[in-house]
Amino acid sequence: MEDNFDSAKTLKDDLYKQLARIGKCLSSDKRLEILNVLANGAKTVENIALTTEMNIANVSRHLQILLDAKLVKFNKKGTYAIYSLADPDVIHFLSSLWRISEKQLPDISKLKEDFLNNLDDVKTLSLTEVINKRNTSSMILIDLRPKNEYEEEHIPGAISIPIEELDESMRQLPKDAEIVAYCRGPVCAYSALAAQKLQVEGYTAYRMDEGIIEWQDYALMH
Repeated sequence: MEDNFDSAKTLKDDLYKQLARIGKCLSSDKRLEILNVLANGAKTVENIALTTEMNIANVSRHLQILLDAKLVKFNKKGTYAIYSLADPDVIHFLSSLWRISEKQLPDISKLKEDFLNNLDDVKTLSLTEVINKRNTSSMILIDLRPKNEYEEEHIPGAISIPIEELDESMRQLPKDAEIVAYCRGPVCAYSALAAQKLQVEGYTAYRMDEGIIEWQDYALMH
């Protein structure tokens, strides 16, 4: 019997050590950013470096740690390695991590409020509000991410207007419709900047706090 108790304790200790591999992997803000970027579409090391404004050596080092923790995977395409999230459950995990962090860490809400307070009356809609509103009103949902991310996955019905093309493309949007902009989720400020720009031009515009990660998480649960 004593041997069984010792084995049970060893099992418990070994399992916690395995769980800690994920915790240690997520202790870097840069690795969390890479996971968020990959949740928006598979990318090469070079694309990740460009998106995150890190050098290729640092991106490669972070990707190796994420690979060791089985959070990302890669496929070869010619001479390029294309990285993506290892499993759809990682998306659910990232969404849960954000919700818990926003709830438990007041600094997150303060950082967001301070940024939005510097913009003129930018209104925010939640993903749930957008879904409900689309059923009852004329609404156009615009995806501000790069076109390749939009093509890989986007919220159904959204149209692609990358942030750098907004000035030119907004002229094609009807003034009598409500415009809702989204980007890469709560950590991306482009949706707020786009909503402000649209409002200045006379549109009824909102930012959506959530992005494709939250949409995918919502879709999994519904």
